[in-house]
Amino acid sequence: MTEILQDQLARRAVVSILVVSRPEDALRVGEALLDAGLAAMEVTFRTEAAAEAIGLLVKKLPEALVGAGTVLDIRSLAAARDAGAQFVVTPGLNSVVVSKAVDIGMPIFPGVMTPGEIERGMMFGLDTLKFFPAEQAGGVSMLKALSGPYAHTGVKFIPTGGVSEKNLAEYLRLPIVLACGGTWIARKELIENRDWEGIKSIARETATLIREIRHANG
Repeated sequence: MTEILQDQLARRAVVSILVVSRPEDALRVGEALLDAGLAAMEVTFRTEAAAEAIGLLVKKLPEALVGAGTVLDIRSLAAARDAGAQFVVTPGLNSVVVSKAVDIGMPIFPGVMTPGEIERGMMFGLDTLKFFPAEQAGGVSMLKALSGPYAHTGVKFIPTGGVSEKNLAEYLRLPIVLACGGTWIARKELIENRDWEGIKSIARETATLIREIRHANG
């Protein structure tokens, strides 16, 4: 991954994960997130609206950092690239998808949870990996343990799965953590109910929390 993208993610600290059934909903969520100061978002390929939603966000909100999530195959990878996604995220380390992403120059964060998977990712030249499912895989304690053999390599993690405002500070305090991903800001039910103000309120609370964490970390 380029240093520029890694720096952008580090500065934003949180990647909001979106599951949308209507492309226009993604735009409204994106506007709410940006208004609150959270500019990184990931639209998952769990619905047919994903590619169109990504394209809309990229076109209408150029200041946002927009990625594609749940990329399980080459077809979804191509759709994400064509839609303008700036990065893709996968739940696991699929060698075929990772290899293709590397070939076409698409930044990819595959999901890992074991040393063996981490080293497979490093063999592809990746320096940023998704730690998933974070809480179920041992959470902060597991990442602290992984820091021992891997911190010196420069590899960074984006913990996702069970991360929320309750444990965000614990994760972001770890030097090995680049940013965190989560659905707690733009929860599925809030999107389905088109509660944009509710999403904005949670996003503002999260943005405030990030500032407090950074202040505490010096």
